[in-house]
Amino acid sequence: MTKQVIVCVDDEPTVLRSLKAELKEAVGADYLIEIAEGGEDALELVEELLEDGYEIPLIVSDHIMPDIKGDELLKRVHEISPSTLKIMLTGQASIEAVGNAIQYARLYRYIAKPWQAEDLKLTVKEAINSYFQEKKLAEQNVQLQKMNEELEQLNREQAALIAKLHEKENRLTQFLEAMPVGVFVVDRDGQPYYINSRAQQLLGRGVESNTVLSEIRSIYQVYLAGTEQLYPEQSDPLLQTLRGKSMTVDDMEIHHGDRAIPIEVWGTPIYDDEGQIAYGIVAFNDISDRKKAEAERQQFIQELFELNTNLELALDSELKLTDAASRFVPNEFLSFLGYESIAEVKLGDSIEQEMSVFFSDIRDFTTLSETMTPEDNFKFINAYLSRMEPAIVDNQGFIDKFIGDAIMALFGGEADNAVKAGISMLHCLHDYNEHRDRSGYLPISIGIGINTGRLMLGTVGGSLRMDGTVISDAVNLASRLEGLTKNYGVSLLISHHTYSRLHNADDYAIRLIDRVKVKGKSESVTVYEVFDADLPKLKAGKLASLDRFAKALDLYNRHVYREAADLFQACLELEPGDTVAQIYHNRACDRL
Repeated sequence: MTKQVIVCVDDEPTVLRSLKAELKEAVGADYLIEIAEGGEDALELVEELLEDGYEIPLIVSDHIMPDIKGDELLKRVHEISPSTLKIMLTGQASIEAVGNAIQYARLYRYIAKPWQAEDLKLTVKEAINSYFQEKKLAEQNVQLQKMNEELEQLNREQAALIAKLHEKENRLTQFLEAMPVGVFVVDRDGQPYYINSRAQQLLGRGVESNTVLSEIRSIYQVYLAGTEQLYPEQSDPLLQTLRGKSMTVDDMEIHHGDRAIPIEVWGTPIYDDEGQIAYGIVAFNDISDRKKAEAERQQFIQELFELNTNLELALDSELKLTDAASRFVPNEFLSFLGYESIAEVKLGDSIEQEMSVFFSDIRDFTTLSETMTPEDNFKFINAYLSRMEPAIVDNQGFIDKFIGDAIMALFGGEADNAVKAGISMLHCLHDYNEHRDRSGYLPISIGIGINTGRLMLGTVGGSLRMDGTVISDAVNLASRLEGLTKNYGVSLLISHHTYSRLHNADDYAIRLIDRVKVKGKSESVTVYEVFDADLPKLKAGKLASLDRFAKALDLYNRHVYREAADLFQACLELEPGDTVAQIYHNRACDRL
């Protein structure tokens, strides 16, 4: 019996001795535990063990070693012993190192140092079990292939024998007696004509004279396999040959007392020179070994099915984990970086992209949260955010991060998507406030700022923790615009960068309200209000005074304050709730 060896590799003798002791306790005396203090020693040890005929189910290796790193060692071990399972045991392996080990060395698992003894023992036991399951499966596949080849060979030989039955009648008896299968021949009247010696062995008797065709199955004890029912006449190959049919069946049995011999039967009609049926002939063979092999094959197939089922469950679990990961790192973020899986992402990956940056925030949230317990705060925030999220997703955006009650989202396509998302979110807020009112809670209001520009999208962090983020003045400006909504008493502001990228600004209820210098910016920014989501009366009033408001704003910017104040007053008479008109009216009056 081949001896089994587990190899442990670490450049620290103390760690190596501790690891050996724990593995010895985990696997018992059935396995040798060999150690190596470094990658080069490990490679020499593995080669020597293989040359000496040892089997290496598992190697456990540290990563940080002075001569060869763990991922390179496991890769080289995989080249000389592909079936050996590999476990990386280290506290300093990078994501890239682990990825290399998985890709090039079929890494079974990565365990961080310091390890948990029970976790290590369980992992080693599972790895060894997996190794021998894979080994058993490979051996069974070879055995199954060999059985199939033997069955195919047997079928070819039997087909060749049946084809030779059409040789001349004067050589038929000599030939049939030499055949390894049973042969049973009836004449055109259904009387038994010839039974070779092999057939007599299987049937237990020779030719029975003066026999009616319909009684042959009863006389020779021919049954439907697995039953006490005589084989059905309509399926009997011997009877069907006299009706001009050739057929093959493998569900027939010959009964001798308490013994049942499964047989495979081939039947064919023999014609005379005038094309009339002269004989019916069947050849049959004991297929007990084949039935046994088929039963074993079915068992093996069942085991494969169960293994596949377990694999599907594992894949389903992996998909669930992938889905869970996508809730922390959006798939859109990975897509922009050119990846399909979070496992591919590396620290420092980045790409420059023009995007629309979206910020929203609840007004006076600090004051509101002070009236709630921490638990109520979380319930409120999650209730609010879960209602706002679909507005972004449905408009081809994705949420970059939640900052308390605030939302930062990115839109990689048209700037219209970001604006539509803001309008949709404000409509959702209106419905949410109606729900809060029915539940006895005060309504809330939010501000939204949108800016469009080029930004860097990528990963930041350290070796143990990284996160996706965006860096750009475009991001800062979007945040500043959200802050300006409080100053103007409006819900949605966009910059001129976003405005200029709209397909058709006339599709929206929109107006220019100011040109300002925001904190941290030297250049002035033109600010537009989008008021599609205002209450119907307020929206109608702003639309009715749109031209008047624009003229008043122009006069105000040209320091014609008296006329500007009069026009702003006219706007307020149309809609007293227009906070922007009220602000400018007050400013104009202060400058008179």
